[in-house]
Amino acid sequence: MKSPNPLRLVVIAPDLSSTDATDETALALIERSRQLRISLLENNYNLVAVLPADTFLEQRLAQLQPDMIIVDAESEARDCLEHVVMATRDARRPIVLFSNDNDTRRVKDAVAVGVSAYIVAGLPAEQIRPILDVAMARFEYEQDLRRELASVKNELQERKVIDRAKGLLMQRQNLTEQAAYEKLRKAAMDKGMRLSEVAQRMLDVADLLG
Repeated sequence: MKSPNPLRLVVIAPDLSSTDATDETALALIERSRQLRISLLENNYNLVAVLPADTFLEQRLAQLQPDMIIVDAESEARDCLEHVVMATRDARRPIVLFSNDNDTRRVKDAVAVGVSAYIVAGLPAEQIRPILDVAMARFEYEQDLRRELASVKNELQERKVIDRAKGLLMQRQNLTEQAAYEKLRKAAMDKGMRLSEVAQRMLDVADLLG
């Protein structure tokens, strides 16, 4: 049996290339970031790019089309997460945030803006895969809920349009509700259109003619 292709990951991380060699905090961040990427590679993920959280992030993600985004952020990098959330607002992807900040108040804020998993730094390599698997599963579940909610909203909107069109036919042609519905249904079948589309066109014409 052929194994599935590995997830394509993009890591979003601050640029620490010009770090002062005497800055121990920054050097620790560099080492933590290096260990995270090694752990991802050891778990056979396809690490396609490491990007900064800048104004070009949305375009770069659109080009790379990753399956998941890993945000490697220091505790004060709130702007980094905001850039990622804005860059994925029209093309949602699971986001996993690795941080050295263990302030639990930030976890709630991160989840609220769409982070699928919030991980405090120092995670052993063998724990990476189950966490990313759960993050992906959670993201897919939430996407299914969003699609279901959108479908329900659309169905309710279509029903309102059809009811308005029926009411208009009943008023102007003195039809019963069932007769008005059958007339709309026949028009939809004859034109090869959905019932709601015929109803909306009829309402548009009625509004135009007054």
